[in-house]
Amino acid sequence: MTTPLRIGFIPLVDAAALIVAVDKGFAAAEGLEVELVREVSWSNVRDKLNIGLFDAAHLLAPVAIASSLGLGHVKVPIAAPFNLGINGNAITVSPALHAALMEEIDGDRFDPLATAKALAKVVAKRRKAGAEPLTFGMTFPFSTHNYQLRFWMAAGGVDPDEDVRLVVLPPPYMVDSLRSGHVDAFCVGAPWNSIAVDLGIGHILHFVSDILVRAAEKVLAVRQTWAEKHPDVVAALVRAAVKAAEFIEEPANLTEAAQILAQPERIGVDAEVIQRTLTGRLKISPDGTFRESGRYLLVGREGAGRPDPVQAAWLYAQMVRWGQTALSPDGVKTAMAVFRPDLYDAAVGQRPPEAAPAAFGAFAGPVFDPDNIRGHLEAFEVGRWKA
Repeated sequence: MTTPLRIGFIPLVDAAALIVAVDKGFAAAEGLEVELVREVSWSNVRDKLNIGLFDAAHLLAPVAIASSLGLGHVKVPIAAPFNLGINGNAITVSPALHAALMEEIDGDRFDPLATAKALAKVVAKRRKAGAEPLTFGMTFPFSTHNYQLRFWMAAGGVDPDEDVRLVVLPPPYMVDSLRSGHVDAFCVGAPWNSIAVDLGIGHILHFVSDILVRAAEKVLAVRQTWAEKHPDVVAALVRAAVKAAEFIEEPANLTEAAQILAQPERIGVDAEVIQRTLTGRLKISPDGTFRESGRYLLVGREGAGRPDPVQAAWLYAQMVRWGQTALSPDGVKTAMAVFRPDLYDAAVGQRPPEAAPAAFGAFAGPVFDPDNIRGHLEAFEVGRWKA
């Protein structure tokens, strides 16, 4: 007997484990008959998961936390038993903004602090000239993209709420928005940064792994009540995703995995672009310059699939920093409870690791301590939080 499931996803490479789990038969081998539903916006995915039109979803990690806290929408507690992706985002800027930043930069162009300080100079020049503020696209108010952009900008002294304009755009619309001049830059997941570079309309300024060493990006999300009613189904889904992630990370399977993801009803872009993403070797400029990072996107390796509640605490701290919620002990507890390593461990039959991978590291600010979020926030000059 098979269990039918409807699962929503956005066409991004970090949906890879979910897509491959279905299309390679790993889900079917676990007794699951999965219908994958391609969506265009995160609000659609969240809403359909929350009201039960989806049994599970490829979801922004901060949306799972916000939903559990009742921020920005109705309160629906979410459980995340599997990380679909660690890292994977990049900041892409228009040729004009890239030239302006390179003119002002003092230091290494791949150093986020150097580019953030250059951005502050560009912003000041534009203000003096009476020009419109720069516009940056990101995918959702409760998104890693939003927090990553803000973290980077603020380190250079740019106030993301006062000095620039941040706008929400669905990932597949980012490239057209840059081409039309509606935005000067964006932060989004693969493959949309690479598409902009290939079209000659963007430069990848930073991989997000330059800014945050190991950032939880997307999770496999289910409603907490649903997880409690269907523990065996959750475990089967996690096992299928784990097997798919292992398949994707095997170099011999790279071409096949990219071809699966490239299908029109999945991500719908050239397989070669997807392959670049999975290897972490990306073309960063229209002139053909390439850059490589072993940390660009982690799908399964280095323990990436196992949820880490410290990651959830960091995301909660960003919500507090930027005025989306107030700091409270209950809030931290609720946020951390969304990430469920216990469900992951139960599904794959492993004991909790004695030494988990380093949970967090950033290019600026103190080492993050989930037991001292107030200290973390007090270390930054730019922010919206109130003690």
